[in-house]
Amino acid sequence: MAEKHKNRRTLIGGQALMEGVMMRGRTAMAMAVRDDSGDIRLETVRLKGARWYNKVPLLRGVVAFVASLVTGVDTLMKSAEVSTPDEEMPGKGAMTFAVILGVLLAVGLFILLPSGVTWIFERFCGLENILAVSLIEGLVRLAIFITYLLLVSRMRDIRRTFMYHGAEHRTINCYEKGLDMTVENVQKCSTRHNRCGTTFLFFVMVVSIVVFALTNWAFSYLGGWSSNVFVRIGLRLALLPFVAGLSYELLRGLALLPDNAITFILRAPGLALQRLTTYPPEDEMAEVALKSFLAVLEMDQNEAVQTVTFDRIPYAALREGIKKRLPDYAEDCETDWIICEVTGLNRAALSGMRSVSVKVRDRAYEIARRRCEGEPLDYITGHSYFYGLKLEVGRGVLIPRPETELLAERVIEECKKRAEEGSGVSVLDLCTGSGCIALAIAQNTAASVTASDVSDEALAYARKNLGQKATVVRSDMFASVEGKFDIIVCNPPYIAESALSSLSEEVRREPRIALDGGADGLDFYRRLAAQAPDMLKDGGALFMEIGFDQGESVPALFGGGEVLKDYAGHDRIVIVRKQ
Repeated sequence: MAEKHKNRRTLIGGQALMEGVMMRGRTAMAMAVRDDSGDIRLETVRLKGARWYNKVPLLRGVVAFVASLVTGVDTLMKSAEVSTPDEEMPGKGAMTFAVILGVLLAVGLFILLPSGVTWIFERFCGLENILAVSLIEGLVRLAIFITYLLLVSRMRDIRRTFMYHGAEHRTINCYEKGLDMTVENVQKCSTRHNRCGTTFLFFVMVVSIVVFALTNWAFSYLGGWSSNVFVRIGLRLALLPFVAGLSYELLRGLALLPDNAITFILRAPGLALQRLTTYPPEDEMAEVALKSFLAVLEMDQNEAVQTVTFDRIPYAALREGIKKRLPDYAEDCETDWIICEVTGLNRAALSGMRSVSVKVRDRAYEIARRRCEGEPLDYITGHSYFYGLKLEVGRGVLIPRPETELLAERVIEECKKRAEEGSGVSVLDLCTGSGCIALAIAQNTAASVTASDVSDEALAYARKNLGQKATVVRSDMFASVEGKFDIIVCNPPYIAESALSSLSEEVRREPRIALDGGADGLDFYRRLAAQAPDMLKDGGALFMEIGFDQGESVPALFGGGEVLKDYAGHDRIVIVRKQ
């Protein structure tokens, strides 16, 4: 069970990003963003230690204000790069222009416009009271701010960002309440928090009323200069860092004070304003915020934790992502094979993997997508593994099956046994397909191997796979095959015609010629029974793969035969020997 704590204090704060959350702690910062593939990608950074100015009141607030602006813009742009598909992502030039335009808009809305409005009151309404002028300016600024938030919150993307803002607050509240850090517990917590940037902006507006009123009073002794609107705007801009520093100290002090009636009253306006900038998040959003928070918490508690970057994702996340994208009928091992394909590693090496690049992940997800559309994995990758051998396969050739390895193994044992008796061994692999059985025999014995098939597409793959290891012949069963053989091995089409339509979509993508065994699935066995004896040497043997329900019908065609079961306990091999 997870360890429980009570009333944990933390100075971890955060910021909502595009489809993500940034958390910043004492020694580290983390950004967690959900990308267009649905994965949560994480980037962490080690922060520099505290500087001398971090202990100086007011100055530390100014530095924090400027740093938060720079960091906020940088993290927001990074999150946009991760969360937005490349084809929809604007260029860096456009993003930079948008940021500059946003800053100019903020200055215009919250500095120039309120100052202009109060100047109109002074000029045309004869308003001279310094406190009244400052109060009007502050109220206009607050009204613009609230109106702005109400309008932008109706935009879908902004509203989602505000939902991530809510997820950030809920996650921090969950930790500070001493709850186990789970999505379920996070979703039980409040979307409002005492250290929120929205509250900070409210304090900025309140503090600015006082500070600007005092400056107006002081500059009133300068005569005409004090009424000049441009001078007034310049003063506002110059005093903005001081206002920010003072507001920071107020926010920080209120957050550290114990809860009581006074602090409740002071915090209430800011918390109320947060209703416009935080919305209840979805569970997936809470999951993102939780990942970012836990990453920072771990790095704050352990200096040995290594940083990670957006261009890599955890191996566990890769496996989970592939599994989600594979069809229900896919075998569990397919996840491993896909990872092996995109990483170039063998299966035994996967246990040591910790992360993969995003490019590798994208290739894996593309394979999983095609699998979900019913395309066989071997066709997607272009190869199969059979009896420890790698073979080329593709559309037009039957994909080697694991149960066929048992047939190859029995033939290899027979070849070795005959070789020990001092005679050369000749083998015919009938209906060779990709050449998998012929290659397994040629690689593991000294037998002379001939492989035949009627399909030109299949023969093209058989020639690539076999090379000089076997003789490849185009033949409709025995029609073009010359000579006699010690062993004939055949994995013929054995599915009844009526059963073809009930096969899975991926099997139906394989060549029908390699599957269709006629009305009852026995057409090719009848041809083997009629022609194979003449192609076998005295004492020769015929090895055949059969369907799981053909253990009686196939031997009956030959007047008997040895039936072997596969590893699942099904009848799978029939051996007939020529006396």
